[in-house]
Amino acid sequence: PRGEGRVLDQFSNGDNPEAHYLTTGPEIWEDTKGTITHFVSSMGTTGTIMGVSRYLKEKNPAIQIVGVEPSPGSSIPGIRKWPKEYLPTIYQDQRVDRKEMVTQAEAEECARAMAAREGIFCGISSGGAMAAALRLSREEEGATIVTIVCDRGDRYLSTGVF
Repeated sequence: PRGEGRVLDQFSNGDNPEAHYLTTGPEIWEDTKGTITHFVSSMGTTGTIMGVSRYLKEKNPAIQIVGVEPSPGSSIPGIRKWPKEYLPTIYQDQRVDRKEMVTQAEAEECARAMAAREGIFCGISSGGAMAAALRLSREEEGATIVTIVCDRGDRYLSTGVF
């Protein structure tokens, strides 16, 4: 028999954003009863932000989509600042209204604070997304801001972050 397979390639596979369009976007819309004003997402594969943005903008074009990238010199696992020539093929720039940069220190501190204060043992990319969401909350009075905890803290136990 001939061996066959499929390379999933989450950076260029349209099923990645489609899954978030069909599931994550509707869940956010329903859970906030349509009151969401901002969606903040780490930009790794970009599947989450692309799919959720598409869904939410169909519901309410005024919702602001905020992509989170590492600041220059920062290395945050799961968040990338993509050079134009290396952007995932699923990425569509028009689906992101603004980008926020976070430092590695901000992301790590926020991940530690989430664990200590909220009991959410998340990874560094989630800390980065939350740091950007918290910053945004200080600028936007009365906003309903949603972000996603997209990784686990146990993956970083050997790094000294926690």
